[in-house]
Amino acid sequence: MTYREHRWFTPTVQFQPEVLELYRTTHHFYEEARHREAFDRYCDWYATVAEQNRREHEKMRGDINIFGWFARKR
Repeated sequence: MTYREHRWFTPTVQFQPEVLELYRTTHHFYEEARHREAFDRYCDWYATVAEQNRREHEKMRGDINIFGWFARKR
């Protein structure tokens, strides 16, 4: 048998539509689970960065306002 004869080989086992639907549903479930996990990681990262920015902002409020000194002299 040559390559050309194998090229048209198709399996003789036919899948039932229920089996294909079960596979599709399972695939969508795991895809949704991965998406939600990635979204949860993003939310955790965002909350961490937001808290860090809040701390830096509070720290900066106590700094001297050098720009204000130059703005008052006009």
